[in-house]
Amino acid sequence: MTDALLPAAPQPLEKESDGYFRKGCNPLAQTGRSKLQNQRAALNQQILKAVRMRTGAENLLKVATNHKVREQVRLELSFVNSDLQMLKEELEGLNISVGVYQSTEEAFTVPLIPLGLKETKDVDFSVVLKDFILEHYSEDSYLYEDEIADLMDLRQACRTPSRDEAGVELLMSYFIQLGFVESRFFPPTRQMGILFTWYDSLTGVPVSQQNLLLEKASILFNIGALYTQIGTRCNRRTRAGLDGAVDAFQRAAGVLHHLKETFTHTPSYDMSPAMLSVLVKMMLAQAQENVFEKICLPGIRNEFFVLVKVAQEAAKVGEVYRQLHTAMSQAPVKENIPYSWASLVCVKAHHYAALAHYFAATLLIDHQLKPGADEDHQEKCLSQLYDHMPEGLTPLATLKSGHQRRQLGKSHLRRAVAHHEESVREASLCKKLRNIEVLQDVLSAAHERSRLKYAQHQDDDDLLNLIDAPDIISKTEQEVEIILPQFSKVTATDFFQKLGPLSVFSANKRWTPPRSIHFTAEEGDLGFTLRGNSPVQVHFLDPHCSAALAGAKEGDYIVSIQDVDCKWLTVSEVMKLLKACGRDGVEMKVVSLLDFTSSMHNKCATYSVGMQKTYSMICLAIDDDDKTDKTKKISKKLSFLSWGTDKNRVKSASTLCLPSVGVARPQVKKKLPSPFSLLNSDSSLY
Repeated sequence: MTDALLPAAPQPLEKESDGYFRKGCNPLAQTGRSKLQNQRAALNQQILKAVRMRTGAENLLKVATNHKVREQVRLELSFVNSDLQMLKEELEGLNISVGVYQSTEEAFTVPLIPLGLKETKDVDFSVVLKDFILEHYSEDSYLYEDEIADLMDLRQACRTPSRDEAGVELLMSYFIQLGFVESRFFPPTRQMGILFTWYDSLTGVPVSQQNLLLEKASILFNIGALYTQIGTRCNRRTRAGLDGAVDAFQRAAGVLHHLKETFTHTPSYDMSPAMLSVLVKMMLAQAQENVFEKICLPGIRNEFFVLVKVAQEAAKVGEVYRQLHTAMSQAPVKENIPYSWASLVCVKAHHYAALAHYFAATLLIDHQLKPGADEDHQEKCLSQLYDHMPEGLTPLATLKSGHQRRQLGKSHLRRAVAHHEESVREASLCKKLRNIEVLQDVLSAAHERSRLKYAQHQDDDDLLNLIDAPDIISKTEQEVEIILPQFSKVTATDFFQKLGPLSVFSANKRWTPPRSIHFTAEEGDLGFTLRGNSPVQVHFLDPHCSAALAGAKEGDYIVSIQDVDCKWLTVSEVMKLLKACGRDGVEMKVVSLLDFTSSMHNKCATYSVGMQKTYSMICLAIDDDDKTDKTKKISKKLSFLSWGTDKNRVKSASTLCLPSVGVARPQVKKKLPSPFSLLNSDSSLY
């Protein structure tokens, strides 16, 4: 009868038809993005070495008193600084690698800016989690080796996510899993001794922290970065591709905004509030640019009302890029934002402002008000095109006068040519942008088109009849906005659900070790009632009953009956188990919740190479007692974790051992299937 009373939860995880575990992309595949990420990882190591050498030289310069030694150190320091600057410029070149992240379709479009994924070091959870399971939960840690390995596999797979929705879901699954792990194994009163190291995606500077918040924040950043890569990969020659790009950039902005609002003290330049605010603006600007491209996709008809709409849409894109460039030029962002990004943003601001003036000139020069035309509608559209008309001109009079239309149109063309010349000049000043051929072709073609149209209508007396073209009011039919991440739509199962319901069996609660209670029901009366859902508690205990005399207490949680795990059973299921016990009595294990108060401070130690202390969240240092955690030996996992079909794992022994008396070593256990399915790595290039 007890065989039918299995726990209602956790449910066995079914294997997916296409494989056991969801995988990242093959890191050994020689695709463009994998090569780029490998170069990024190598540069991060070189930057770390250079930063350490600079720090050592600066310290030596502070303490040296000999004049010759100080001169030699200054010379070496200048060499190190120059090497570090070259490495950072090389990293900047990877961040603007258009050929890798852009769509594979040939298109005559201005490139978009993606974010590179943050790199990290390997982390071994096995020893620390095994010790905590034994110490805190009083369970045999060997029973959780597969779950720990699953967690490490999932983390490793998240280092190489595929560039599609499946890759985003993989990262979100790990982010949700980190919430479970934090509740299970990371008490707020102590450090666990696991050091998480992540590299700044913009500067390559590493940040290390014994806090799971850095891990969660970095995964969130990579989710946003992956959305930007999905957006740049969309085919911008189709409406579906542009819709996908707009959605991807809005979601990237939402994730980065959520990161800024949730993790306000992340000790990394790329995740600082100021930098995240700029990145959110950049994603929304690129989404607005895709909206303009979607409007222009069918072709721009040479009609008055169509040209008014397109001119205002182009002015909207130029305005958001101008605001973005202003934000990029403010401290402290301007010291860390890639120069090529700021240059490209400035180029786009002038380029789209020029397009707005070109379309305004076209609607004025190419269209004359004819008899029977809708004068009121055209007058209204022209008045809404400007904040104010030039001095001496009115909308209706300008529409009726061919001379005034041509003069105002040519003034717009002059401003268009001036903006085009500025965009070409800005692009020529940046070495990275000079090497992007498609950008140079787009700018040159647009500049030549405006110049030729102005030459067609240029008169000798133009200098005597100069009119200052007014600014065009920006307007759009689709205002882009951030889309916050929807983690509730991602299904993730707690790997360590066997430990019991998280509401009770968590890291911030403590219990007594499981106690065995052997008692008999007298005439069918247990001597107590049950309450609660999962796990079930002992309630209204008779102090003279058999269970109370055996050691049961009011409020005890029942964890097993007759060796059947009861942590997830309901009251009715536990009652059936108790009634099924024969005359030999009931063998029940219970735990008692302890009042847990600690005098320890909630400390968060951060190591950030080259980071200013005022910028970091380092507020409290690790005491000498905590330094012993750093010397703990961490075993290295040999396999790639998630890429192979078979998971060849080396079981890491815990540093703590169960007592040998009365404890049997667990048999080889059938592995619980994982909730994550296999990704088709051939469908999306890494």
